Amino acid sequence: MKKRTKRLLGGIAVAAGAVGAAGAFFKKRKVRAKPTDKKIGNVWARPGMQVTFRAELMPGREREDRTFRVKELLPSGRVLLHDADGEHAEKEFEPIQ
Repeated sequence: MKKRTKRLLGGIAVAAGAVGAAGAFFKKRKVRAKPTDKKIGNVWARPGMQVTFRAELMPGREREDRTFRVKELLPSGRVLLHDADGEHAEKEFEPIQ
């Protein structure tokens, strides 16, 4: 192959790579914006709501002793509770009825 042909094919390859990278960047940016809109309305707990820890996590305690009120919902989906230390995930609680 001639030198000029090699340069042309190399330039086409670099251009194709740049177009692919730009497309992936913009697609990822668009996808990232959508879940936050849906997540606002679709949460498993809200401040003021009562949640009950599963019995396996607090053995020997009655249901009333395992029930706490949600203080704050964190962006990660975890919650802070009144009168309980730390952050807690949805799977630590009994299913909401």
